[in-house]
Amino acid sequence: MRDLVDIGMGRTARQTFELDDITIVPSRRTRSSSEVSTAWQLDAYRFDTPILTHPTDAIVSPETAIALGRSGALGVLNGEGLWSRHRDADARLAEVAEIADSDPDPAAAIARLQELHAAPLDTALLGEAVARVRDAGVTTAVRVSPQHALELTPTLLSAGIDLLVVHGTIISAEHVSKNDREPLNLKTFIADLDIPVVAGGVHDHRTALHLMRTGAAGVIVGYGSTEGSTTTNEVLGIGVPMATAIADAAAARREYLDETGGRYVHVIADGDIHTSGDLAKAIACGADAAMLGTPLAAAAEAPGRGWFWTAAAAHPSLPRGALMQVAVEGENPSLECVLHGPSSVPFGDRNVVGGLRRSMAKTGYSDLKEFQKVGLTART
Repeated sequence: MRDLVDIGMGRTARQTFELDDITIVPSRRTRSSSEVSTAWQLDAYRFDTPILTHPTDAIVSPETAIALGRSGALGVLNGEGLWSRHRDADARLAEVAEIADSDPDPAAAIARLQELHAAPLDTALLGEAVARVRDAGVTTAVRVSPQHALELTPTLLSAGIDLLVVHGTIISAEHVSKNDREPLNLKTFIADLDIPVVAGGVHDHRTALHLMRTGAAGVIVGYGSTEGSTTTNEVLGIGVPMATAIADAAAARREYLDETGGRYVHVIADGDIHTSGDLAKAIACGADAAMLGTPLAAAAEAPGRGWFWTAAAAHPSLPRGALMQVAVEGENPSLECVLHGPSSVPFGDRNVVGGLRRSMAKTGYSDLKEFQKVGLTART
């Protein structure tokens, strides 16, 4: 039964939990971390780690997507970012980072991001960026918004993408509009494609279940770091704490599995995952994989040069997110160190796969699906 609390006369609210409110319970069994598998498979694509990137220019360039793929993760290129608008995207990102470093007003860097995103989308540039990743032999994934999915998907298919990510701040399977423009019908859109589609973000059981019924191979829960994104706080006032949101989506996954007689849809957590402990708790709450943001943005190879922001930060009229400094130049670890170590930093933001592996081993679980059964406690 849902735990409802009174917030006033005649108005109740559901009590919910952040990942910080959750802890994993040790079991009577332990095992060696060398016997633990962190492998994850989505459709025909297998990865050594259950890690995708949040699709932001701050983390993913064609080069970092290649490096991430070779390290067992999945780099998701933002198909509507600067790589599809400017041929010198890396130099433009350096300019944004320089403004963020030197100007104490956080609006200055956002204003420059908005100016850069005002340039028109260039499908030729986008195709070139995707081809560079594809030609490197790693799994190629690109994010598009629901507004531009129909426009950009033919280019992406021609360029040879393996996975399509339809990602918005808050996405639904049913968009109601009085405008003449026909909204994206995810069910027919996905049915017409020969590649798997991951869709999100969602925050509640009902919307997650609706997205699963569109035929999506995976559903994204959340929208990046709520510490760096104001989407669900100051601007819109919308959101559900991540531990509860993941658990609700996992319940929708079980319901859909029974409804379809065995079709499994992956739940991908995307929010407030800054450390290996956060990653472990997200999977323990029911996620199959997680999108990482701030840890990967701190890497020396990241195009954001120590700064993290979500794609919504560049919205032309209602930016929802600020640039968040996650590393200082000269102190940036490598991508390999962030993912696999070795590390001498004791805060869980490096060697995140090693931390996940150790958490699984200390509680006696050998694979990710089994680890979803681990006991949890919640602080009230």
